[in-house]
Amino acid sequence: MSVCKDKKSMCYNEVSKIELPKIKDLRGNLSFLEEHKHIPFKINRVYWIYDVPGGEERGGHAFVNTNEFIIPLSGGFKVEVIEGEKNSNFQLDTTNHGLFIPKMTWRKITGFLSNSVCLVVTDTKHKDSEYVRDYMEYIKLLKKE
Repeated sequence: MSVCKDKKSMCYNEVSKIELPKIKDLRGNLSFLEEHKHIPFKINRVYWIYDVPGGEERGGHAFVNTNEFIIPLSGGFKVEVIEGEKNSNFQLDTTNHGLFIPKMTWRKITGFLSNSVCLVVTDTKHKDSEYVRDYMEYIKLLKKE
């Protein structure tokens, strides 16, 4: 299913790398994002993952109705995604590049570099019922769509 506000807005229906604006300055660079302009949804929740011990991974689930945008604020990591039968890997290590992940996409985040900070922006509030944590259940749900 596509994520669109209207015909003029950005519209995504698959995992997509998105480059954010970067304002270069000798005092330090600045990047930002705006809902419906740089990401294709209204922002309802923002959280970040940090202090991940070496070798650990995060995620390993899908969201039923939640779209996400993942940004490496510091360091880097790999995002492994499964969209139905399509598997992809994305290395995120540039602070003005993020990854849009549509609902019902299985994802896990691995290979965290030291001092990495992973920012996640979503279009829903937190609800445990949104999570699909069992991969076989995820496959069953996909077949129903």
